[in-house]
Amino acid sequence: MKLNRLFEITTILLNKGTVTAQELANRFGVSTRTIYRDVDVLSSAGVPVYMNKGNGGGIHLLENYAIDRTLISEQESENLLLAIKTLEATHYPELDKVLEKLGATYKNIMNHDWVEVDFSPWGSSPNEKNKFNDIKRAMLQRNIISFDYVNGEGQKSNRLAEPEKLIFKSNAWYLLAYCRRRQEQRIFRISRLKNLEVMAEKFEQKSLPKQEPKESKDASQLLIFLKLRFQTKVINRLYDYFDDSFLKKNDDGSMTLEVWLPEGEWLYSYILSFGSFVEVLEPEHVRGTIIKRIRQTLEIYET
Repeated sequence: MKLNRLFEITTILLNKGTVTAQELANRFGVSTRTIYRDVDVLSSAGVPVYMNKGNGGGIHLLENYAIDRTLISEQESENLLLAIKTLEATHYPELDKVLEKLGATYKNIMNHDWVEVDFSPWGSSPNEKNKFNDIKRAMLQRNIISFDYVNGEGQKSNRLAEPEKLIFKSNAWYLLAYCRRRQEQRIFRISRLKNLEVMAEKFEQKSLPKQEPKESKDASQLLIFLKLRFQTKVINRLYDYFDDSFLKKNDDGSMTLEVWLPEGEWLYSYILSFGSFVEVLEPEHVRGTIIKRIRQTLEIYET
């Protein structure tokens, strides 16, 4: 406990410059006499800490003093900051203290506002952030969660699940959990979890045989080869999801996408979201399905 306090006193002094003994005593819940003893211990250990009495005085370190930083390079420290900021988005406890210590040790990254990580999608309510945090809390504390789940076909069902792991894949977050309704591991897309509630009931982690967990219907379809032509106005959207190697520029400025994707409701919705700026070239049955859906949409407006 004392060692932790000594290290934290050092990081506070590195960040703030000068601090009074009373401020430190209040922060750690000890007497000023204890703080003075801590200062003596730090000084004896070779830390250049000094005290000035009177108005404007306090405890401070020798100017330009820094903790040894030879173990981690500047680039590695920036990568470490990015990892911590990612954890911060999950409301992981006590990360402010970690950032404070990291900033004291690596002064070149004291300004850590260059990156912000937010897992909630654009246009979402504050409850989206709470949902992510609730899942994390349930996993750490081994609580059952209850939620309504909407699958790729739009069917809603209530689930009780034992959360195991959060997975980020293909620009989306998923939850790996043991589904009590199906009596097996399942993967749920977090954006489709509604009315999530952390239950008081606890669960014991299961020793399940290693196997690929079953995914939701929209993620488990067979892959099909797609060839789509996109007009110039929507090409920027393609770069959000696809690498240049899947795209071929045409003479008229349009772009042809050739890619293997799982077929399902999400695929047709994705294609239709481009409106008249996309044409399905292959396969023929997907082209036919898109034509049929466009005609059905026209019937709604023509009746």
